[in-house]
Amino acid sequence: MQLKPDPRAAAITATAPCRADLAGSTVDLWPLYLFHPGAVTLNFALDIQTRCRIIPLKGGRISLRSLDTGIEESFTSLDALRRARRPRHALAAALLRFFSPAEGMLLETHSASPAGAGISGSSALMIATTAALARATGRRMSLEQMRVVAQNVEAQLIRVPTGCQDYYPALYGGVSAIHLDADGIHREALPVSPEEIESRFVLAYSGKPRQSGIKNWEVFKAHIDGDTRVFRNFERIVGIAADMHRALLAKDWDEVAVLLREEWKLRRTNAPGISTPLMDRMAAAARKNGGLAAKVCGAGGGGCMIFLVKPEAYARVTAAIAREGGQVLPFHVSARGLRLKA
Repeated sequence: MQLKPDPRAAAITATAPCRADLAGSTVDLWPLYLFHPGAVTLNFALDIQTRCRIIPLKGGRISLRSLDTGIEESFTSLDALRRARRPRHALAAALLRFFSPAEGMLLETHSASPAGAGISGSSALMIATTAALARATGRRMSLEQMRVVAQNVEAQLIRVPTGCQDYYPALYGGVSAIHLDADGIHREALPVSPEEIESRFVLAYSGKPRQSGIKNWEVFKAHIDGDTRVFRNFERIVGIAADMHRALLAKDWDEVAVLLREEWKLRRTNAPGISTPLMDRMAAAARKNGGLAAKVCGAGGGGCMIFLVKPEAYARVTAAIAREGGQVLPFHVSARGLRLKA
C-alpha cells in the first residue's frame, strides 16, 4: 500500500549514540546499587548511532519499518496495533502503545550497532524513539523523564530488570560517571578528551550476539537471593569503579589498565559463559601485541569487547584482533548525545 504523508506536518528525526562501558556495569540495576553505597558506573558514548524518523500520515494508519533488520509491518489504526499479540517491530510498538498518538504515522528506525553487540544499541534506540514520539505527540519531557520512560518500557518489553547507565550516553554523549545514590541517579561529565579515548581503546565485535537481559537476570537473582560470593564480587566491582573514576580524572592510564583487568577477572566469576573462546583468543592476541587490558561490553556471552592499548601499539593490536576473526569497529567518541530535528 502506498503511504500518503500528511503535508501539514513535518517529519521528525531523532538520533542517539551507543556506548562502551568501562566499569560498574550490572550494579546499575535497581535496587542492587542501593546495597552498595558509592556505586558508580563509567562509560563513553560512541559515534555508532541509532535513529528514529517519524513521517506523519493522513488518516490513522500506523506503519513501522526497521532499516537495519528489514522488518516492515503496518496497522490500520493504533487500536489494531494494540490488539496485535506479537508485533514484529516490538520496540516501536511498545513505545507507540505508551505514547498513543492521535494521528497516523510511519515510524522508521535504524541502528548502526551490530546485532547483540553489547554497546547498548537497543537502549539508545529507545531514547531516540522516545524523543521522536514525545515531539510527535506534543509531550514536553525533560531528558530525565525520557530516560525513565525508555528504561521502564524496555523492561516491560524484555521482562527483566534493566540498568539505568545505558541511557545516559545516549542522552548526553561524552565520557560519563553515573552516580547511583539513594536520592537518585546523577550524571557527571568527565573531562577526558575524546582523542585520549580514541587513541587508547580498540572496539571489536565477536560476531556472537548475546542476551544481556538473561545474563543480568541470573546475576540479579543470585544477588537478591543472598549469594555471598556474588555480593562480595559486587562490593569489589563498586570499589574498582570508584578507583577508576579517580584514575580517569587523573589520566592515570596505567592504573586504568590494572582496574580493567581486575574487573574483568571478577566478572568472569559472576556468571558462566560471560566470555567465549573467540573473545579469549582476541584478548590473548591483543595482549601479545601491546594490549594492556580487555573486557567485554555489556553483560557478555558474545558481542563486543574493548581493549586498552598503548597508543603506539594501536595498529598492531587491531591487526592481531582481525587475524583471530574479530571485527574491529572504528569509532570516535560522540561528544553530543540525543539530537532532535523537526
